[in-house]
Amino acid sequence: MKFIVDAQLPHRLAEFLWVAGHEVVHTLDLPLGNRTPDTAINELSLAEQRIVITKDADFVLSFRVKHEPFKLLLVSTGNIRNSDLVTIFERNLDSIVEAFEQHSFVEIDRSSLIIHE
Repeated sequence: MKFIVDAQLPHRLAEFLWVAGHEVVHTLDLPLGNRTPDTAINELSLAEQRIVITKDADFVLSFRVKHEPFKLLLVSTGNIRNSDLVTIFERNLDSIVEAFEQHSFVEIDRSSLIIHE
């Protein structure tokens, strides 16, 4: 799968996804870095069919109104240590990939994966 990891999430998450065999870009890797506007992230997501991984609720509104980005993974863990976040992704990566085979909006919290329609 192809992902773009938004600014408020650690680069370490992108590194984990890359090592797990996915194509991933973190906003730090983009020309404007973590200052990349949401519109540019949406454009990249649509152009390259990337799933946006974010904590930013603005992407939920954009997805519901304009179906942008291409697909959305909302992280709803609240404040969490980076290592704990990566552990959550390690435990749930297969389920995340499976969910996105049929769905476009998925949410992950500390204990579950939620499918939104």
